[in-house]
Amino acid sequence: MSLTSFLNDKADVREAFRKEFEKPRMAVKKDLVAPPFTENYSQVGTAFDYLLRFYVQRHNRNTIDKGYWVAELSVDLLAGDRKLQTRAQKIVDDARRHLAEYLRTDQMTDALVKSALLLAGLDPIYRAGLGHDKIGLVNTDDMRDLGNLISAVDPNIFSAKSLCLVNPTFGRASALVGGADADLVIDDAIIDIKTTVNPSLSRHGFDQLLGYYVLHEIGGVGELRPKPKITKVAIYFSRHAHLYDFQLKHLIDPKTFPRFVDWFKERAASEFL
Repeated sequence: MSLTSFLNDKADVREAFRKEFEKPRMAVKKDLVAPPFTENYSQVGTAFDYLLRFYVQRHNRNTIDKGYWVAELSVDLLAGDRKLQTRAQKIVDDARRHLAEYLRTDQMTDALVKSALLLAGLDPIYRAGLGHDKIGLVNTDDMRDLGNLISAVDPNIFSAKSLCLVNPTFGRASALVGGADADLVIDDAIIDIKTTVNPSLSRHGFDQLLGYYVLHEIGGVGELRPKPKITKVAIYFSRHAHLYDFQLKHLIDPKTFPRFVDWFKERAASEFL
């Protein structure tokens, strides 16, 4: 299980989030600047997560990277099939090489874009035990889609003044829910990436954003000490090149929130520990 499934599958957890956090109205009126070319929405979305993290690393020299990719955890799970594992390991090795070249030259090559798609094809093996038959497969239209998505990024949105974390976990708090990692932290904002044609946020997506902040309160994002101050949670709608943020002071009741965090820890422990 994970934070996502914990929030999605447990009715009492969903109800507790709804009572504690009122979801504000969203009004995102932005043009679609990078429409999809295929129906491979999940793989393209995950691939863009990778590619944007690479982009953020290149534009923020102080970036803190947790040091491994989910795709690499998938490689470990393929130990029972030497042929598939060798193929997957080559994907990871090539991606590391292409990323190093990009960080050195600032040239976003087709090889790196392809690597992002190939890495995305590995992620479901770790996250859901699926996708073994998709290892190494890439659609050229998806590469074109990714190129458009990354070209639409405004570098000012992801330019950190002090703190930049890519794909951080929350230490012991991540383990508390069976696994949780955010997409990005830029200064005082936890950012989730959404590669969808509709720039909206479901109740579940909102709960996940607040769930990240709860985990930060428990374990600290990136396990940094002292814990960085987080004042916002945000969504980057990649197909609209738009960042939408929520000020936490408008979402959290300081009188009830500490009790909610304590309840969350106990509830998660009863499920996972």
